[in-house]
Amino acid sequence: MRRYDIDSIDNRDPELVARSLAAFERVAGSYFRAEVRGIERIPEGAALYVGNHNAGILSPDTGLFAAAVHRTLGLAAVPYGLAHEVALELPLLHQLLVPMGAVRASHDSARRLFARGDKVLVYPGGDQEALRPFRHRNRIVFGGRDGYIRSALRAGVPVIPFVAAGAHATFVILDDGRWLARVLGADRWLRLKVWPITLCLPWGLVVGPVPYVPWPTRILIEVMQPMSFDRVGEVAAKDDAYVRACADRVEAAMQATLDRLADERERGESATEAMIEGGA
Repeated sequence: MRRYDIDSIDNRDPELVARSLAAFERVAGSYFRAEVRGIERIPEGAALYVGNHNAGILSPDTGLFAAAVHRTLGLAAVPYGLAHEVALELPLLHQLLVPMGAVRASHDSARRLFARGDKVLVYPGGDQEALRPFRHRNRIVFGGRDGYIRSALRAGVPVIPFVAAGAHATFVILDDGRWLARVLGADRWLRLKVWPITLCLPWGLVVGPVPYVPWPTRILIEVMQPMSFDRVGEVAAKDDAYVRACADRVEAAMQATLDRLADERERGESATEAMIEGGA
């Protein structure tokens, strides 16, 4: 199987991106009754998409978001993804993700992509958010990580937050298993701080991050207004208090959007159930 340099920004295959996203949208868009809003807010040029991470290793909202962006605005608006190097090195995932535009997550990768005028996608919450307990499914969980802000400030690019509601209901994480990750040493050999205990199809109760069949929950995604900052450049990126204030602003806005989408989604699900019961 072909191996790629995961630090290269020249691996993306436009034809593969177009075919894969169109096929994914046809299947997953219907399965999840997906709706992607706010794409018209996306500006031209370099920018940093910042999303909330969901659904463990599947992350169907990522594909739904990218497919809608590609269909509406074309390849230039589809981001390169900053991805965990462990995932990028796994057989099959490596051959799929890298030509789709995934690169090793680093400030240098982001810098080179921004300099070329590209858009970049980052999920600051990482594994802690993607594998958060079900009770926290409607919470933004970035865990104090603000490196994404530093990258945006250094490059002087806007942050484009986008939020998904419903994607984290494709399975039920009972506990994120932080204690288990420490016992297993997962942080050392997989760079994972969590080792979840999950109820999912078809396995039932399972321990650890595994592939699964997602429940067909409704997914709502909204692209928010781009956010710029008063100060940019290296000095601003090294100002810890300023970086934290910028991160707090982004996260608060994303949480407000997630609250609204989650409420809308839950009201819609309740209405659907009522219609079914009424027709029975």
